[in-house]
Amino acid sequence: MNARSESDVKKNAKNQTTTERTSEREFVVTRTVNGPARLVFDAWTKPELLKKWWAPTSFGISFVSCELDLRPGGAYRFVFSHPGQPEPMAFFGRYLEVKPPTRLVWTNEEAGEAGQVTTATFEERGGNTLVVVHELYPTKQALDDAIASGSAGGVGEELFEQLEELLRTLSA
Repeated sequence: MNARSESDVKKNAKNQTTTERTSEREFVVTRTVNGPARLVFDAWTKPELLKKWWAPTSFGISFVSCELDLRPGGAYRFVFSHPGQPEPMAFFGRYLEVKPPTRLVWTNEEAGEAGQVTTATFEERGGNTLVVVHELYPTKQALDDAIASGSAGGVGEELFEQLEELLRTLSA
């Protein structure tokens, strides 16, 4: 398989989000965001901030609840409502690593055996932060299914734009 054939590069005026399948079981999303690593990490780990950017507004999705115990072994659970679905959607798992403000690793247990392990790193570069989200799926088929459903990568262009907007308000 040619990993480049499954990559998708999207641009905005300043920053670029890159998504790429890097192996049979791995998917990587990369973006530089305007803000220091400390604020970016806070936006990923503080419920009151996460709720402001993590749900894609174009889909009409909104947070119902956001619970997290930010420590290795601690659990998280995000529940969203969607106008087209009668039941809320829940995403949950456990944190494996928490290293402020540079690294988070968590499990995605709502998919059961097909759930991936996600590693997000935050590298400050001149007041901006390079965010790399690496997903490792248990099988090639699990990643194939995630790509087909559009769920691979988790953090897409819209969410990064919403994160950028939040960072602008936090920096003001």
